[in-house]
Amino acid sequence: MFHKIIKELRERKKISQDVISKKINISRSNYIKFEKGKVDLNLSQALKLSNLFGISLDDLKNNLFPDYVKYKEMVLAFLRNVKSQDKKIPKTKLAKLLYLADFSWYYYNLKSMSGMKYRKIPFGPVPDTYFRVIDELEYEGKISIDRKGDMLLISENDNSKKRNLGNLSKDEIKLINKISYKWNDKKTNEIVEFTHNQLPYILCQSDEIIPYELIIQQDPNDVY
Repeated sequence: MFHKIIKELRERKKISQDVISKKINISRSNYIKFEKGKVDLNLSQALKLSNLFGISLDDLKNNLFPDYVKYKEMVLAFLRNVKSQDKKIPKTKLAKLLYLADFSWYYYNLKSMSGMKYRKIPFGPVPDTYFRVIDELEYEGKISIDRKGDMLLISENDNSKKRNLGNLSKDEIKLINKISYKWNDKKTNEIVEFTHNQLPYILCQSDEIIPYELIIQQDPNDVY
């Protein structure tokens, strides 16, 4: 499955086979054969690929890698649940809702909803790719970002609201709705404080990737 995963990740990022082959020092023809499963890469080439896509070889071996398309749909699902009159939500609060969805889903199902890797930073657990995903959604015309001083307020664009969130299951959407309902009327600092007091954040060092497994130790009433 290694070659299929890499091909999917490359196509998601819209990187050409020629660019990848040059980065891992392999001929384009051999790289094409690799994506077809006809040749294997050596360890050095495999490590370069894993670093290029920001995932570990263990993740690749176990078929654990971020689903960027699904993660974007999670963003849109939360935006559709915003109850404020202007339908806008602070960027920081949105990041925390996404974290709660991923880790809560792991708590109940022993797997992440999106596969994103969350890092412990001062403002809370967040994937390195969160900011890029938000920028891409804005570029794609699916969301709008209003700048209010130092605060960034995000809302879904009207032309995106008809989009079907087909990568999310009914149960995943149900959990997102529950999380939204709990936190809709809460301020950003409240959800930041909540996530900072959870075991996954407390037990990790600054800038460390937070293991999903730590959420299993959390009190059931404080998962989200």
